[in-house]
Amino acid sequence: MTNRVLILGGRGRIGSSVAQDIVSHTEAEVIVTGRSPENPTGDSRFRYISLDLADVEKLRQAISEVELVIHCAGPFHYRDANVIKLCIEAGVNYLDVSDHRSFTIKALNYHEAAVAAGVTAIVNTGIFPGISNSMVRHGVEQLDTVEKIHLSYLVSGSGGAGTTVMRTTFLGLQNPFESWIDGKWQQVKPYTERETVDFPKPYGRTGVYWFDMPETFTLPKAFPEVQTVITKFGSVPDFYNYLTWIAANIFPKSWIQNPSGVEFLSHVSHFMTGVTDRFSGIGVAVRSEVTGQKDGKTATYISNLIHENTSIAAGFGTGSIAQLLLEGKFQKPGVYPVEEALPTDLFESTVSSRGLDINYTWSNSSV
Repeated sequence: MTNRVLILGGRGRIGSSVAQDIVSHTEAEVIVTGRSPENPTGDSRFRYISLDLADVEKLRQAISEVELVIHCAGPFHYRDANVIKLCIEAGVNYLDVSDHRSFTIKALNYHEAAVAAGVTAIVNTGIFPGISNSMVRHGVEQLDTVEKIHLSYLVSGSGGAGTTVMRTTFLGLQNPFESWIDGKWQQVKPYTERETVDFPKPYGRTGVYWFDMPETFTLPKAFPEVQTVITKFGSVPDFYNYLTWIAANIFPKSWIQNPSGVEFLSHVSHFMTGVTDRFSGIGVAVRSEVTGQKDGKTATYISNLIHENTSIAAGFGTGSIAQLLLEGKFQKPGVYPVEEALPTDLFESTVSSRGLDINYTWSNSSV
């Protein structure tokens, strides 16, 4: 029997990348959804259905007809967890590309129900969060004890994504957030404390800033001994960092807390990056530094990933887990972030089959 996969928001840049990955690596039938009455892409490899998530009965029916649901209909800041709930009721496995702690918290509340139903539900499965979390898990496994996790993300221009990702960025600037620092939760202001990080070529030394990500709170839960978790984000060209810093720290709060203000800034940003993408590219860099004790000495395990297209890399992250579920190579009933669910050996085998090259190095350092 052919497996069927339902991709909610499958017409968006990230959703379409996930769909492309699945048809490239599995024999599954892929069904993508959108709110348009017809499929504007005309891609014969995917079946298209018109679906609004607010139409609960139609959503319930669509979920009941598949073996796997992948939720790509962001932004996730204000999404409820109804899709997970319906998947659990139908006994259907679930993945998503969510990237905000408010949604992750809602999703994790369904853990016990998913365990009872035998449903594997993995959240935050894209590139960051997603592949980044698995890079951290790999680093943690190299150390005897872990004390500090430092994640740095960099995106060139638009990253090949649409206005939804721009909305996510500006929504992430709205409020301070809690981070695990020196063994306690401390409030951090987004897009502050610029730090220069050494990324591999073609990026080199580039600035990153505090940014609210789900892994800021899921990693301390997954690795209870860790004392500090830092998540920072930056853009290329660097002047976008200064514009984002101004939006976070200088603009009146009403500008980015008003939906119309977020919409305006998102469309302006998408237009600007559409121009600069021509020379900046649309790639992504992820750097994971895990510091702790190894053989009685302090050491840092560093992982670096570079890919020329951010959206495609996100598709790899989600598509690889989808492949494992569809092929019956992986299951873990419950609701989990990636780092608590996906074994490192499976992670490495699937990403390497997609040509993703992750460079690993050791560095002796002080915490």
